[in-house]
Amino acid sequence: MNTTRRAPLLAPSFLAADLANLQAETELLANSAADWLHFDVMDGRFVPNISFGLPVLQAVARYARQPIDVHLMIEEPQNYLAQFREAGASGITVHYEACPHLHRVVQQIKQLGCRAGVALNPHTPVALLEDIAADLDVVLVMSVNPGFGGQAFIPNTLKKVAMLKELLLDTGSEALIEVDGGVNMDNAGPLVEAGADVLVAGNFVFSAPEGPVATLARLREHLAGVEMGAEAAGRRQ
Repeated sequence: MNTTRRAPLLAPSFLAADLANLQAETELLANSAADWLHFDVMDGRFVPNISFGLPVLQAVARYARQPIDVHLMIEEPQNYLAQFREAGASGITVHYEACPHLHRVVQQIKQLGCRAGVALNPHTPVALLEDIAADLDVVLVMSVNPGFGGQAFIPNTLKKVAMLKELLLDTGSEALIEVDGGVNMDNAGPLVEAGADVLVAGNFVFSAPEGPVATLARLREHLAGVEMGAEAAGRRQ
């Protein structure tokens, strides 16, 4: 496994964007520090909320300049994978808890040419991914209970990310560790230090007084400082 430290990717979540102006929000992010655009799909069954569907993804994809990271918080996601790929998904993440035949679903995503991810709810142990970790491109750790934006970060996520990092190393997996929920300036650095590669941020980015572009730039600068500090500490050891 390649153990080279990677600069964290930033993925603003459209769940917190101005839903009446998604074209403007998408175009604004095109020239920002965003690496991915995170697109949450909720069906009102797997989670107690309904969010975006295929037509909205198609509309956003027309103006997107970054890859669109689709997070399916839905029952029976295998029935919709091809449609989401056609609508503009670059990566598709399904929930461990929604997929009794997870290996098959992951292979379906890969066959579509998408980055394949699996999400874990806060109560789901990372050890359950041991037999499939090497097949994954992304593991998404939910740091809030899925279904609603604006929730407080669950502190145990830091321990969970560190445990997941160890599991990926042990299994030789190249999967990125993505964290979604309550990410902000206070916990972004500790998350990266624990092993996170991708940070999804919603309200923190879109509700900031300075706007999403400036907020993402400030977060990028903050994380660069964290990386430099970690490298300096490594040289002293």
